[in-house]
Amino acid sequence: MHAQQLGIPHAIEFRPRTHPDRRGVFVNPFTDDSFREAVGHGLTVVQTNHSVSRRGVVRGMHFADVPPGQAKYVYCASGSLVDIVLDVRVGSPTFGKWEAVRLDSKDYHAVYVAEGLAHGVIALEDDTVLIYLCSTGYNPTAEHGVNPLDPALELPWREFLPRSAELILSEKDTDAPSLAEAEQSGLLPSYKECVSYYRRLREAEPTASGV
Repeated sequence: MHAQQLGIPHAIEFRPRTHPDRRGVFVNPFTDDSFREAVGHGLTVVQTNHSVSRRGVVRGMHFADVPPGQAKYVYCASGSLVDIVLDVRVGSPTFGKWEAVRLDSKDYHAVYVAEGLAHGVIALEDDTVLIYLCSTGYNPTAEHGVNPLDPALELPWREFLPRSAELILSEKDTDAPSLAEAEQSGLLPSYKECVSYYRRLREAEPTASGV
């Protein structure tokens, strides 16, 4: 599996090998050894999420308080979507920047979103299935969002759909604050605290001898 660091620190795209034959296709969307090599520590999976979306559905941009935050490893099990990672970590060299990656059930690419980064997706076709491997369970008091339609962010949702297609969002997402409002209210995570947390995760890794 090939891993590629995105333009936002601690966001990584994984590209597994697919094995098609006359029966269909076999693929490993996640492997522990590839993940550890790319990230520097393992992924503790305590919850998996499964979403099914119509074309035009936007989910995001979500993030959680750090620590512990919620890291996500996401891939598309059916259909196609665009995954957008937004850096909302105050003090980050890429604060306010975003990266978009296409995920689909042809190539089965995946995206790792470290704790403190915001994440959202748009479904490109009906019945698109997205799988999330999550490092922590859902905690509604610690989860937050930034409005995916915040004009200052210029997130390219409509670029991926026909002009006649509508964007479909939850009330929770449309009511979320802009990035500037979230920063002013002290809602956003600190880049310094996030990096410190990532370091603690790496230091907690067992040595080769198991000691």
